[in-house]
Amino acid sequence: LEKFIHQEKYQEGSLCAQHCLNNLLQGEYFSPVELSSIAHQLDEEERMRMAEGGVTSEDYRTFLQQPSGNMDDSGFFSIQVISNALKVWGLELILFNSPEYQRLRIDPINERSFICNYKEHWFTVRKLGKQWFNLNSLLTGPELISDTYLALFLAQLQQEGYSIFVVKGDLPDCEADQLLQMIRVQQMQRPKLIGEELAQLKEQRVQKTDLERVLEANDGSGMLDEDEEDLQRALALSRQEIDMEDEEADLRRAIQLSMQGSSRSISQDTPQTSGIHLTSEELRKRREAYFENHNSEVYEGKF
Repeated sequence: LEKFIHQEKYQEGSLCAQHCLNNLLQGEYFSPVELSSIAHQLDEEERMRMAEGGVTSEDYRTFLQQPSGNMDDSGFFSIQVISNALKVWGLELILFNSPEYQRLRIDPINERSFICNYKEHWFTVRKLGKQWFNLNSLLTGPELISDTYLALFLAQLQQEGYSIFVVKGDLPDCEADQLLQMIRVQQMQRPKLIGEELAQLKEQRVQKTDLERVLEANDGSGMLDEDEEDLQRALALSRQEIDMEDEEADLRRAIQLSMQGSSRSISQDTPQTSGIHLTSEELRKRREAYFENHNSEVYEGKF
């Protein structure tokens, strides 16, 4: 699926506006340079309007001293920049539940795409073929959203303080839309948040190190006593607990992470997750609690 759906992922800076636009249009349509050009044009238009009141006025001098409200050095771009960029393609943004939205009697399920924003984080929700996808650049891949789940997803975003814009107009043709018009896809495993995936990889490295120590203690023979076999089961249990989160918990975590996009630094725009980093002693305690509660039954995971 990821071979056909264009999804730019967060890398550095606050270029989520660029990722949002390109994920919407399904291609590398905009670069930071092009968006910066639009921002500078908007800044100049604002400067000329302020100059109409006199270039010696206090308001004009104050305006010149303020930083641009349309972009900054981290790569942040304003809604005005995004709106002007989409006008090139004949696309218009309508604020969710605004008077115009109500006048047009818009039903979300009948639309093709949305742009969502909280402070300085932007991401796209788009229909490709007959299915909806969350193309948030903070996810490791496209997230399939069912028709019934779409309304809940948008309602939750609104509750968390997001601004949601309906994208009106004809989007450019793309390979993913053509392919998914003919087939429907299923998602066996939901994509993780980028920072969450990094935390899990780090956890797996810690677990591997603990197991290697056990093997070394047995002279590399691979013959483990009963206590060490229990440790391996506890390691497997800690991995399974990460995978057994339900869809509602995933949604809330994704929303909370996206809200962290208000920062313009990688430390906050990247998911902040503590992960699970267990010492050998903590694993042994977990092992003992587990086997006390389950009478030493063998744990069988879903995946």
